[in-house]
Order: sequence, then structure tokens, then C-alpha cells
Amino acid sequence: MMLNLSHICKEYVQGNMRVPVLKDISFSMEEGDYVAVMGPSGSGKTTLMNIIGCLDQATSGRYLLDGTDVNRCREREMAQIRLKKIGFVFQNFQLLPRQTALENVELPLIYAGVSKGERKRRAREALCRVGLGERLRFLPGQLSGGQKQRVAIARALVNHPRLILADEPTGALDSRSGEQVMELFEQLNREGTSILMITHDGEVASRAGRCIRIRDGRLRGGETP
Repeated sequence: MMLNLSHICKEYVQGNMRVPVLKDISFSMEEGDYVAVMGPSGSGKTTLMNIIGCLDQATSGRYLLDGTDVNRCREREMAQIRLKKIGFVFQNFQLLPRQTALENVELPLIYAGVSKGERKRRAREALCRVGLGERLRFLPGQLSGGQKQRVAIARALVNHPRLILADEPTGALDSRSGEQVMELFEQLNREGTSILMITHDGEVASRAGRCIRIRDGRLRGGETP
């Protein structure tokens, strides 16, 4: 089992009050799964994404990622998990505007200490994989929204992560570009990439192999590990 969350709870302290956000969340993913987590604004899906992405830790419960108990990890260990095991795709791309497509995709490899020649080779390969082999030297401002998101997907793929975590990946795109991005995710999943997508859009969620619904911090639909 690649990912397993068991009885995850998350609460924040505001003054003298404890505010529960996630309430007894349990579900799992196998390698190669394509899962959508769907819920409205305020449902807890962003908090859940942050915990799955090792950007935050649960207040209680157990989270295993590729056999590692994340709740027992220190911040440095979590940073290594984020670098080596998770690829992130965000709604607003988060590309560096003064860096080319190739340089943006190289960034995770720089942090991982990969040599210059090897990281350029792998970045080119990732951009070709998402259909941007002819846009290597383009700056983000020279690319369409859909092309920017494909650069972001290439960056997420370049370290060969165990999991792609996509947060509202079509939210900033027009319908045609959004469709192209969704087709790319489906292609990557057919090739064996595991994908967890956070969305409020039922049409986007329907493209996944499995949909988990979250509302008011609780899962709806009986997902269990």
C-alpha cells in the first residue's frame, strides 16, 4: 500500500479554543491509483492536502506514505519526503517568471544535488513527456495557461516521485486548456503514475478512477483503509 491515512484528525488553536478541521479521516491508495478528493470551500480538503503532502502534520491518527510513518518524522525528514516522493501541481502554477521552462523544471533536481548535465537531460525529458519539447527556452510569460500547467506537471514528474499531488490543477484554465491537462493526467496514470487530485469540480473528479468526498472535515461515502 502506497498511502494510508488512519483516523486522521487536525485541529487548530485559536485563543483558548480548539477548532477541529479534519475529523477521523481514513482512506488508502495503492500504487498506480488515480484518486480525486472532492469537496466545497471550507470542507477541509486543503488541510488534508497539506497533511498528505507533508506540509503539515495531523493532530492525531496515523499517516503512512510508502511505509514511512509521517507523524514520527522531523521537519528535515518531511522535507526529504516532499523532495523525493511527492510531486506538487498547484492551481496557479508557481513558476519562477524569470526562469525558462527548462530552468523551472530543473529546480527540484538542483535541491536534490543532481549534476548540471544530468538535470538538464532529465528536465528536457520531462518537458518532452508533457508535449513541450519545443518550448524549453520559453519564459512563463511567453506560454499559455495550459502550457504553464504542463511545465508545472513536468517539474512535478522530474524527480520520479511516488505520488503526484494536484491541487485544483484546472482552476486557473479555460475549458479547452483544462481538458488538455486532464487528458495529460489520464495518460500519466495509464503509464503508472499515482495521482491524488484535490478539487471542488465534480466534472474534474469524475475523470479519476475513484472519488472521495469530504464535507465539514469528514469523509462521505465510507472510505476506509
